Amino acid sequence: MSIGQDLLDGPPPTLLPADTRASSALLAGETPEQVAAKFPDASFAWAVLADQAWNEKRVIESYAFARVGYHRGLDSLRKNGWKGFGPVPWSHEPNQGFLRCLNALARGANEIGESAEATRCAQFLTDCDPAATQALAE
Repeated sequence: MSIGQDLLDGPPPTLLPADTRASSALLAGETPEQVAAKFPDASFAWAVLADQAWNEKRVIESYAFARVGYHRGLDSLRKNGWKGFGPVPWSHEPNQGFLRCLNALARGANEIGESAEATRCAQFLTDCDPAATQALAE
């Protein structure tokens, strides 16, 4: 056994590669809609759209944006070795777009009365990283 070995033999954390395309475009003044259209695989852009729609009380749009970002994030996770379970750390900034979409999906599902989906997504977020659940609850 080596130091730092996972004694439960769980999968290693999945760390998405850095991708600053969406955040750079937003900082350069592009709208979230333009950024999502330009970089549809960037969960971060969809998370921004979901949160913006939520803050404007556009629940269905928020839910839809979150659903797209969630699925694009799953695609990215799988491309980077994730097998459908295991840690996706909140502390690794490139993971935050996916985790924000997952949180927004849970929030939207709860609001529209899709309680099974809300519970599943909330549990999935906690399974990915309890720190994400805590950070996004604030």
